[in-house]
Amino acid sequence: MYIAYKQSMSDTTSSPVAVIHDLLARKRYSVTESGEGVLRIQDLESGISLRAVLEGEILFLSLVCMVVPRSKLTPNLLYKMLAAANGISTSHFQLYEAGNDQVAVTLNNFCKLQELGPDDEDDILSCVSFLLADVVHAKELIGADLQTA
Repeated sequence: MYIAYKQSMSDTTSSPVAVIHDLLARKRYSVTESGEGVLRIQDLESGISLRAVLEGEILFLSLVCMVVPRSKLTPNLLYKMLAAANGISTSHFQLYEAGNDQVAVTLNNFCKLQELGPDDEDDILSCVSFLLADVVHAKELIGADLQTA
């Protein structure tokens, strides 16, 4: 467990969440803390929001693609989501109960942090970027099936 990280852009030390918050804000994302170790990140161009949760040295990133009735999650659709050749190679799907027989379809990614230096900054920014690109592809991949199912 880390107590403090040396920021790559200054000589001060901050909590890991504060360093991540600062990094993303400098890259023109809207970032708000929504709990201990939890950040809400919004891409200002697309309006797409995702959540980052820091647990130890792992930063988990997740965004909700869509919320759909459970009945629309057919075997063919689930196969599309899990197929190795579906074009989504940097993130993975997960399904969560959303209540009222609805299911949240999420895309997820993570990165292991070291000392929050330049390599970690690149990893964090890449993970966010990959999720934002993958959600567009995911909606194209499964969106039409969900509207016609």
